[in-house]
Amino acid sequence: MWKIRGFDLYLQLFYSNINLKTALRHIASIQTGIFARTVSDGDAAYLQAKHFDENGELNSVLHNDIKADEVTDKHLLKNGDVLFAAKGRKNFAAYYKEGKQPQAASTSFFVIRIHPSFRDKILPEFLAWFINNPSSQNILKSRAMGTSIVSISKAAAEELEISIPAIEIQKAILKIHSLRKLEMNIQKQMDVLKGQYVQQLLVNAIK
Repeated sequence: MWKIRGFDLYLQLFYSNINLKTALRHIASIQTGIFARTVSDGDAAYLQAKHFDENGELNSVLHNDIKADEVTDKHLLKNGDVLFAAKGRKNFAAYYKEGKQPQAASTSFFVIRIHPSFRDKILPEFLAWFINNPSSQNILKSRAMGTSIVSISKAAAEELEISIPAIEIQKAILKIHSLRKLEMNIQKQMDVLKGQYVQQLLVNAIK
């Protein structure tokens, strides 16, 4: 059954011409993150690029290190926002899911917020996946400026062409992507265990 469904999905993904294609600026607003003074007694978290890996996965424990009342409402992150790291060499996108504490993004990020008229047409998780796709990354990096500190301008990000398939296709892509990440993590763990096993065999051989 999976093979049949997988083949159908393949046909829809690669042979369908009904995907909507439009510049990012038409489907979402883009604003720069803020510069905030960190404090020890904050009540909101200040998201920085160092909190994420190169794939846009949060890999740090967040602490309340800024004051929420010093951040305007439009700069407090909303559920479904997409963060894009526009500065440096790791230009990843990350889907933001609301946590327990208020959060704001640093100036390392653009905050991409899907327009209300497009929220039923594109999933924020899919938008993040699309921006992280190698073809999109190549386009964005080709428009980057600077030498020592590379940055992608808001104008360059706004002109990125986004392909928007049907919602069901978006969900299928995200599911496959999730399973692929799981497979890679399992394979990595297996490689570690295999290495440990071989090392132990070698040690035992010389005892």
